[in-house]
Amino acid sequence: LNFISSYMKFYQLFFTLSCPSSLLKLSCDLVKMFGTSVVIKSFNGGQQVRGMATLKAISMRLKSVKNIQKITQSMKMVSAAKYSRAERELRQARPYGEGAQSFYEKAEVSGETEAPKKLIIAVTSDRGLCGAVHTQVARAIRNELAEDNKNTSVICVGDKSRAILQRLYGQNIIMVANEVGRKPPTFLDASRIAQQTSQHDFTSGKIVFNKFKSVVSYSTSDIPLFSSAAVAAAPKLGVYDSLDAEVIQSYLEFSLASLLFYTMKEGACSEQSSRMTAMDNASKNAGEMIDKLTLTFNRTRQAVITRELIEIISGAAALD
Repeated sequence: LNFISSYMKFYQLFFTLSCPSSLLKLSCDLVKMFGTSVVIKSFNGGQQVRGMATLKAISMRLKSVKNIQKITQSMKMVSAAKYSRAERELRQARPYGEGAQSFYEKAEVSGETEAPKKLIIAVTSDRGLCGAVHTQVARAIRNELAEDNKNTSVICVGDKSRAILQRLYGQNIIMVANEVGRKPPTFLDASRIAQQTSQHDFTSGKIVFNKFKSVVSYSTSDIPLFSSAAVAAAPKLGVYDSLDAEVIQSYLEFSLASLLFYTMKEGACSEQSSRMTAMDNASKNAGEMIDKLTLTFNRTRQAVITRELIEIISGAAALD
């Protein structure tokens, strides 16, 4: 009876490992063969429980990785659709930036050599999981602030740049534009940011952004900004007719909005292409992890079954 009771407990645990039908027949034959006074002492319940726990942990991790892979694949498809739209809108927005820059070049506007007040506008977004898009913009600004951070102010378009610069140069941040990147940027968004930026005085400045090149590449670039005094002192400004201070100020605001709109479109296209690439790499890495975990699960399960078979055979051999 002791043997049968011990064996049935063992069989209940072993059955959870999906034993084959041949093992079921073997277990029934063993019960019929041996007497009721035999007790198997070689049974090791600790190893069995440990093997079951390992299988359960691997199974839970395998399920988690599969769920993550589904998420990354979905994000890749969403980013691919958004990238196609962002690329089309970027082609339409480039004349805004090129027109504003050509005006300064033809008028030969130059910044002041010794600018007491500098302004840097960081164009990023509020969303992550897109590689090093935001980090590269923040790194370029950090290098600029490392040289001179006393007379330099920073405006962050997007919360990601603020989060990166806040720890070391939080005192230089004078304005943050949130809710950027959740929807495609519009000229109205750029106009609102330009209106708020025009309220801050500066003698020279620049817009730091990511310039889109291709699906797999982009580069950190910058566009110079000029004050109204620098534009008024341009030697060839008279070519554009007689301009008073009010007209110059109005044009500077429109020019700033055009440049912001252009750089935000460049950044949005770079962000979506980088996120698409990042999610594709994440999906591939998840696939490799699933293959390794599946192999580990099968090997562990096979080892547990083999150990239980050895214990059954050892117990049968001990009775001979």
